Amino acid sequence: MTAETERWGPGVIPYAEMGYWQPDYQPKPTDVLAAFRVTPQDGVPPEEAGAAVAGESSTATWTVVWTDRLTTYEHYQGKCYRVEPVPGQDGQFIAYIAYDLDLFEEGSIANLTSSIIGNVFGFKALRALRLEDMRIPPHYTKTFQGPAHGIVMEREYLNKHGRPLLGATVKPKLGLSARNYGRVVYEALRGGLDFTKDDENINSQPFMRWRDRYLHCMEAVNRAQAETGEIKGHYLNLTAGTMEEIYERAEFAKELGSIIVMIDLTIGYTAIQSMAKWARANGMLLHLHRAGHSTYSRQKNHGVNFRVIAKWMRLAGVDHIHAGTVVGKLEGDPGSVAGYYDVLRVNQAQPDPLKGLYFEQDWASMPGVMPVASGGIHAGQMHQLLHYLGEDVVLQFGGGTIGHPMGIAAGATANRVAVEAMIKARNEGRNYLAEGPDILRTAAKHSRELDIALTTWGDVSFTYESTDTPDVVETPTVV
Repeated sequence: MTAETERWGPGVIPYAEMGYWQPDYQPKPTDVLAAFRVTPQDGVPPEEAGAAVAGESSTATWTVVWTDRLTTYEHYQGKCYRVEPVPGQDGQFIAYIAYDLDLFEEGSIANLTSSIIGNVFGFKALRALRLEDMRIPPHYTKTFQGPAHGIVMEREYLNKHGRPLLGATVKPKLGLSARNYGRVVYEALRGGLDFTKDDENINSQPFMRWRDRYLHCMEAVNRAQAETGEIKGHYLNLTAGTMEEIYERAEFAKELGSIIVMIDLTIGYTAIQSMAKWARANGMLLHLHRAGHSTYSRQKNHGVNFRVIAKWMRLAGVDHIHAGTVVGKLEGDPGSVAGYYDVLRVNQAQPDPLKGLYFEQDWASMPGVMPVASGGIHAGQMHQLLHYLGEDVVLQFGGGTIGHPMGIAAGATANRVAVEAMIKARNEGRNYLAEGPDILRTAAKHSRELDIALTTWGDVSFTYESTDTPDVVETPTVV
């Protein structure tokens, strides 16, 4: 019996025999490639598990269907072309899958994700499944708008060059009146920050409706700009229950003269793309808070790695996205965070096992996204932040600004003095990581605000003993 005859035999045929396992397949430059971490059920061979993922994320169903004969089915099949064991993780494999470009609607994150992660993650033949990385070919990248402005244009908008941008999230993020909220914004901005921001869950609650918050925040921004002579901004969160409400809030923010607005990841991919188009058309920077991502990106064997979400969001068109700190209170090891930042900022990211990057990624001149580092960071970590994250980044110190014993403005000043001391040391050829504490202590001799910040938070590290494995533990075959 020939393979073709077997393919069209009645009943249930293994996915590998239906053509979804093709170890001799050579991916085309136009193919979308995906690397899945697969944990099959006992008794399911790795090749069959990889073929099942390829099939269920493209054209397959559980049995033979005759309507396949009405298509060039081989063209539309996902093709698992390699499976490799994950070193040190028994029972886990990396399945490499190629998808023809014709499977995807142009310029649609919703369609891309419905295809790649829409159904297969609940498949019974798998104990767990994680999407580790993707290659988006330039042929598909060019169908997306990309960031509304990008890193270079943002710096030109703000006239701020040669250093990280500084920000702070208003704390407490819930419960303040609009007037008191605005006071926090004013103090932080006049003290030396470039931005302040709403947090993910401040929308329009009974204690502070969105319109009142916008008015008081923009009054604070304008006063701080007048006093400092610098361009300032506050991320006004537009997140709401309907697109009509989001657009209403966006238009009011524009009317008030804001340079930046904010949305949450939870509004959904289509809404994010819609707001990116609005932001470009209206000359507004677009900040994305990755609210909710850890519900499906934190587990090491199931879900979607954040590096993939970062790629989707660059395609979708945001200017900012929270991307980890290495230091601070939120999870993220140096290798994986470096990979996230590469995915967001560089034009061509090369495969790098230490960063968890499985594929080359050519963005075809699509502007970069400004990564945002926030979560438990303070001025005493400035040398580590610049060492690990570089300078094209927004460093956001919430508690590390608003919790300063001398007040909010003093907390902002401490952060500004610390970052400028580090940049000056960089220009002198000094090493951030090795000499950082000495650089900060020297700067603190001339800044009471920084001295108090170092005294207050100098020993805070958020380092916990853990049995968790880091996000980059395998040595993948790069493509």
